[in-house]
Amino acid sequence: MFKIILFSLIAIFSFSTIFAQTDNVSKARAFVDLLAKKDFSAAETYFADEVKANLPAVKLAEVWNSLVAQFGNFKRQTDVKTEKVKDFEVVVIVGEFERANLDISLTLDKNGKIGGLFFTPSQTPNQNAETYKVPEYIKPDLFQERELTVGTGEWALPATLTMPKGSGKFPAVVLVHGSGANDRDETHLNPANKPFKDLAWGLASKGIAVLRYEKRTKQYGSKFVADNKFTVKEETIDDSLSAVELLRKTEGIDSKKIYVLGHSLGGYLIPRIGEIDKQIAGFIVFAGATQHLEDVILQQNTYFAMLDGAISKAEQAELDNLKQLAAKIKSLKETDRNSSEFYFGAPASYYLDLKNYNPLTAVKSLKQPMLILQGERDYQVTMTDFQNWKNALKDKPNVTFKSYPLLNHLFMSGEDVPNPADYKKTNHVSAEVINDISNWILKAKKK
Repeated sequence: MFKIILFSLIAIFSFSTIFAQTDNVSKARAFVDLLAKKDFSAAETYFADEVKANLPAVKLAEVWNSLVAQFGNFKRQTDVKTEKVKDFEVVVIVGEFERANLDISLTLDKNGKIGGLFFTPSQTPNQNAETYKVPEYIKPDLFQERELTVGTGEWALPATLTMPKGSGKFPAVVLVHGSGANDRDETHLNPANKPFKDLAWGLASKGIAVLRYEKRTKQYGSKFVADNKFTVKEETIDDSLSAVELLRKTEGIDSKKIYVLGHSLGGYLIPRIGEIDKQIAGFIVFAGATQHLEDVILQQNTYFAMLDGAISKAEQAELDNLKQLAAKIKSLKETDRNSSEFYFGAPASYYLDLKNYNPLTAVKSLKQPMLILQGERDYQVTMTDFQNWKNALKDKPNVTFKSYPLLNHLFMSGEDVPNPADYKKTNHVSAEVINDISNWILKAKKK
């Protein structure tokens, strides 16, 4: 099982300092061939030293076997493209699995060694993949959609505005993603599961406009991560604020009734977003984390290791490595800000920016109403986080809390012991959640 998971992140980054090579496609294809043959020892020899240290053959096997478990057997390589980003050269190969296509992105250094590897859902469709099915609570006749652009310049993002039909000024919600290279629907493992699409169509069916957009790390993946100094400001916050500002200027939107829903990492950052834009009408924390990301990763992986009832020696060794990496993150100093080393997919600057950030302290300064929602079957952001929000905001009369016994991190229902297999089942955001959010917003609108 792939144990290094940051919320919905399926990625390994460990960039070398200089990338430039002309004959990389054949090397990248040969590497993927070795993965398909499960010759992980041979594949490991393609890595730069720093990647080899963090992703030896045994861990590479876990990553690949997890992908196969989630998406079915690997069938073949199809399209390939290359991109130069500053001094980086990136080769992206579309890997066709039984149930989905993945973009396998590799960066190669001046010696032709792989310095970065990550897997993301591909825009190239897979004919065998399940497709999105409209849930019963959605009423397509009651809304319409149009394409917009969030932001301007080099980081402009494709977006979709879902608008209720009819005249008048509608309240609106901006959807802010969790961790990882998410599309505007927050498509998650099973390509039929699109929680942000469920939210947009479900809320629009009840008279609430919704704006969702491609995440910057999805739209500009290799270009974005080539900058080894990015923080959550560039990854998430700036674009969420641009989305709010776009809605304020959009005809048919009540500019005084614009809300922000933050999922997972997005929920963790709600206090930061609210501190900057005090005119936002209210916030929805949707399974929002409260703890430092390196601690969350360690907790998640400990949970995975215990799913079979015991931690093996190999699993304990892996957990010990994760503890050491988490400790290294906590020991980062300002002098490390310009380091090219990546930790769990992010540079030192990312963690230094969050080092002194405590969402539970920062949220107390927000004056707007808030709705805090949590699935009780969520093993990524847990009921401990939900209780942390409740403790921090217990004296705020304009904050509403609700948890759902049967729902997971995507607010989709499940049974038995929560585990990653939940995300492979075709499902939808619970109708109860849609109703609770819409009732809360519409009730606030009447005040």
